[in-house]
Amino acid sequence: MRYALLLFILVPVVELFVLIEVGGQIGGLTTVLLVFLTAAIGVSLIRKQGIDAAFKAQEKLQRGEIPAVEIAEGFMLAFAGLCLLIPGFVTDAIGALMLISPLRKVVASGIALNFLKNRMNMRSAWDHSPFDAQASKSETPIDGEYSKEENDFIEKK
Repeated sequence: MRYALLLFILVPVVELFVLIEVGGQIGGLTTVLLVFLTAAIGVSLIRKQGIDAAFKAQEKLQRGEIPAVEIAEGFMLAFAGLCLLIPGFVTDAIGALMLISPLRKVVASGIALNFLKNRMNMRSAWDHSPFDAQASKSETPIDGEYSKEENDFIEKK
């Protein structure tokens, strides 16, 4: 929570500083036009790459595979779109970095792998919870016998 508050305070201050510095060098109107241009180009690129990521995820689903990397790429593209729509050059640079496909694939693979590892660890934590150990200690084993019958009612195929 502290980091979110810090980001909400720090990002606008840094963006304003950079906008003022760039505006002083190239002019105010040029700076504003450049901000709008980066937003427009970014939105068009994200639309195209987002559709491509959706098609790749759909292909993986049709093959019966988990599209974890494609889902992570989709979230990264959404975040890149948000960064490109926020006025400023710093967030535009972050959004532009996420539009580089090889870089995005590496980061998305790491995110997907980390997510899946955490889910597997959570599953094993639930399997060995202290509640199961207490329940198994209090239960007594049940003895039984079985026999294999030749005339089963279930048809064997």
